[in-house]
Amino acid sequence: MSMQPDIRFGTDGWRAIIGDDYTFDNVAACAAAVALDVTSIGQSSRGVAVGYDTRFQSREFALSCADVIASHGIPVFLTDRPLPTPALSYAVTTHGAACGVMITASHNPPEWNGFKVKSEAGGSAPPEQVERIEAHLPDVNPLSPPRERVRVRGNIQTTNMVSPYLDQLTRLVNIDRIKSAGIRVAIDSMHGSGAGIITAMLEGGATQVSELRSEINPAFPDMKQPEPVEENLRPLISEAHNTGFDVGVATDGDADRLGVVAENGQYLTTLEVFSMLFHHLKSRRNLPGGAACTITMSSMMDRLAEHHGVDLYRTPVGFKFVGPAMFDNACVLGGEESGGYAFAGHVPERDGPLSALFFLESMAISGKAPTELLAEIHEITGPHTFRRIDIEFTPDERERIASAVNGDAPTRLGGIEVIKEDRRDGVRLDLRDGSWAVVRMSGTEPLVRIYAEASSAGLRDAVLGDFRAYLEV
Repeated sequence: MSMQPDIRFGTDGWRAIIGDDYTFDNVAACAAAVALDVTSIGQSSRGVAVGYDTRFQSREFALSCADVIASHGIPVFLTDRPLPTPALSYAVTTHGAACGVMITASHNPPEWNGFKVKSEAGGSAPPEQVERIEAHLPDVNPLSPPRERVRVRGNIQTTNMVSPYLDQLTRLVNIDRIKSAGIRVAIDSMHGSGAGIITAMLEGGATQVSELRSEINPAFPDMKQPEPVEENLRPLISEAHNTGFDVGVATDGDADRLGVVAENGQYLTTLEVFSMLFHHLKSRRNLPGGAACTITMSSMMDRLAEHHGVDLYRTPVGFKFVGPAMFDNACVLGGEESGGYAFAGHVPERDGPLSALFFLESMAISGKAPTELLAEIHEITGPHTFRRIDIEFTPDERERIASAVNGDAPTRLGGIEVIKEDRRDGVRLDLRDGSWAVVRMSGTEPLVRIYAEASSAGLRDAVLGDFRAYLEV
């Protein structure tokens, strides 16, 4: 008997609450739809790579996924341990797989889990691939739950996907320069699958590493969710501020995002970090190419791109848009406001550990502290300050809020005239003084997000307040 699961893939895969919509049957349905898609395009012989993070029962969900795909006669490359999502993405390319599946809900709260699909290039599945998979869902007939299933182990190869990934990072970053720099680094892996990755890269040198929250804990205690934003990084901020560390770096639940804390305990916004990474790659590494980023990324990037004489390409939110834009335009860097950054010469997907290593490389080569690197950026772009607010809503409120987001936009915010609208993803409003604001519905959670950047915190908060009042949220 076929199933009709009500599953929709959002900005980056399908996510749901464990035991509610996120069940073994629905994960099996997604896996079967992936298998049918791979078969329909004649790529079944290439196989599918399957990985998982440290969330509750992620390994068991991954085993179920592997069993279903293997039952379709498709070889499966299955990780032998929890791993960062970018390591799974890289494994897709090293195994020449048709695609990849990562069991993770990334930065969502602990009661969630998810199902990410990776393209053959290791990036987020493009819209056309997602549409094909969703189209197969009504026709799938997955096998019964794991406890009742005869596993098809002949088609499943368990493999170490972490070591090849570490080797790749060594090729991309000057690890020896970082190790010899004597930097004191505090690392917060937030109980996620990035635990031990950066530490392993930096062992045996003058640089000192201390790791926080490295043990596996699916409850992700003492934080709302494993997202490396300021409110969730209080232990790292305290560590950096009180114990004399030169920098703090944090990765999220599946280690595809980065958060950075400066030597004085200041949380650096994701927009600042992206701008700093771009300037490092252009000014100190002298790497070719421009940058690709979402409409929610800093306007500092426009000024930096002009400063370095390269192009900047903006996309809707989601790495399924950023990755292709980065690849098609031979960019050195791609990124989004959520702290996910990708780099040339690697998979077109966010990579938290690699982002952290490039940031440490910028410190090692320049000899500057994070606050000095930020000041270096502001000398080119002028002062910028950013804030995002997330507002939860109930199912009953969705229609009204969506209508407000998609309706007429305000003509002034913070007392400044709106001079341009961009509706590729929600609505972005550019103001006459160079400030901007964005409102959009989250593609992964029941949230409406409002973003703003301005030359001062006072103006930024006035813009946010006016936008929120206009939308009545």
